[in-house]
Amino acid sequence: MIKESLKENLIKYKQDRLLSYLSSENICKAHECRLENQLENIDWSFLEPHKVYDSGEDIKPIDIMLCESVEKDREIYEQTGLGAIRDGKLALVLLAGGQGTRLGYNHPKGMFNIGISNELYIFECLINNTLKVVDKAGCFIPFYIMTSTSNNEETENFFREHNYFGYDPDYITFFIQESNPVTDFDGNILLSDKDELCMSPNGNGGWFSSMDKNGLLDRLLASPAEWINVFSVDNVLQGIADPVFLGATIKSKKVCGAKVVAKAAPDEKVGSICTLSGKPHIIEYYELSEDMMNKKNPDGTYSYGYGVTLNYLFPIKKLKHTLKADMPLHIVKKAVQYMDYEGNYIIPSEENAYKYETLALDLIHAMDSCLAYEIKREKEFAPIKNKEGVDSIDSARELLKKNGIIL
Repeated sequence: MIKESLKENLIKYKQDRLLSYLSSENICKAHECRLENQLENIDWSFLEPHKVYDSGEDIKPIDIMLCESVEKDREIYEQTGLGAIRDGKLALVLLAGGQGTRLGYNHPKGMFNIGISNELYIFECLINNTLKVVDKAGCFIPFYIMTSTSNNEETENFFREHNYFGYDPDYITFFIQESNPVTDFDGNILLSDKDELCMSPNGNGGWFSSMDKNGLLDRLLASPAEWINVFSVDNVLQGIADPVFLGATIKSKKVCGAKVVAKAAPDEKVGSICTLSGKPHIIEYYELSEDMMNKKNPDGTYSYGYGVTLNYLFPIKKLKHTLKADMPLHIVKKAVQYMDYEGNYIIPSEENAYKYETLALDLIHAMDSCLAYEIKREKEFAPIKNKEGVDSIDSARELLKKNGIIL
């Protein structure tokens, strides 16, 4: 017998097929109970209308703190940042829920070995980058690693097997990202098996709500931490816990900070930082019109010529307010294997489903101001997104070599 509260939700969100399946003879009692438990734990708001940003709204360029300005006051910024780190005011969050599928690697992406003659893993690069600051500050920094249900166990085991690459394990905490159900194009929730909903991680913008759901927000609020440096697993050269970036953000009095890089070309596939109706905003490369893409300032530079690198500084107390805010939900078309309600397993040859995701860049727009902090591409931007070509394993290796990293 389906619980009344669950039945009400299935009816409210027009899940007639799933309701019929749960009431049919095609499912045994054990499978029914398992599915009901999963359904009771999902956040049904993913199927409700969410805020969207109108690209026709007032979009303008944003001021950038250029490298020259950073260098001018580097020592002041660095000492301010190191002081904050020593006072326990910084925590780190690594977004590492993805697999290395696009690299031809069927394991957590961070486990990929980019070494040539030596072993050098993506996770190892990121820890090494952080340890440089740990050595300077003379203290470890709380390091949170967001995984997914599919890669958590493997990721935790990998860190243990490699002795956390020299980082004190007492300062490392793993937590699992929330997931949303996957639906067909008509909004019907799909099954992956007779007793399993088809689920997908809720996007890189779900990291803070996932921390909250895992009980970590209370820990942060009870600690001296005031700032979170959040970053992705992709970029093996990125400056993590960068005291200059932290100090510059604190000194600027801006609410948050974003590391940005001068785009290699106007159409480079990175989000462009700007303002939208007076608030900091990031517009995706596919949302930029030709006019915006090629618009120039009086000095000849591109008005939207700086892209984000997914390395942000957020104030924890301000982030707390976003938990109750209506954040945009991005609906993405994907080809997803599933089981139909008759028990047949379907392998699609084209896009057949929607995944519901939040994006970290939308948290920037939830802030009142942002320091757009320029970094040097050759020193801090070596993303590994593809097996070959642009932003690939080979391009990252070349940049690592130029920075003196032995491969």
